[in-house]
Amino acid sequence: MSEVNSEIGKRISDIRQLSELSLSTLAAKINTTAAQLELYESGTIDIPVSILHDISAELGIGMTELLTGEVAKLSTYSVVRKNKGVGVKRQEAYDYQSLAYNFAWRKMEPLLITISPKAKDAPINLNTHEGQEFHFCLEGAFIIKIGKHEITIGEGDAIYFDSQHAHGMKALNGRNAKSLVVITK
Repeated sequence: MSEVNSEIGKRISDIRQLSELSLSTLAAKINTTAAQLELYESGTIDIPVSILHDISAELGIGMTELLTGEVAKLSTYSVVRKNKGVGVKRQEAYDYQSLAYNFAWRKMEPLLITISPKAKDAPINLNTHEGQEFHFCLEGAFIIKIGKHEITIGEGDAIYFDSQHAHGMKALNGRNAKSLVVITK
């Protein structure tokens, strides 16, 4: 269990309880089970960024507060300098960096995601959530699976899709891939 997962899970649990929401009520709102939500809250398993996005929306807090415990304060504009985004290394497959963490009440979540290579035959972990996603490959190449489709994305390629379809990524050629990802609700 990672320390980051434990901290995020504790924040989810604390805010859920302060909001007087049961595990089953919040779980239903984010389309998961109470048992799965309990695992997220305990920090036992990684929480997909899409689930974090859904939880923050349901709890009425910003993603920044959920990830860091701090409240975003800017509302006119936000500048995040190179390599200064709030980074979260929550799981082996992906490394997330929030590119607008200090802007309050974002309507989209821009992220820089580094996708780690996996064994050639390793399965792609899939998730679903409300909204849409945009991916622009900055470096390397990756396969993105959306439903039954597997699409190879290389440097300079972009893909936009309905994120209610099961989706996930895997880097290719034994090296990391970097992608600018924007998630909307």
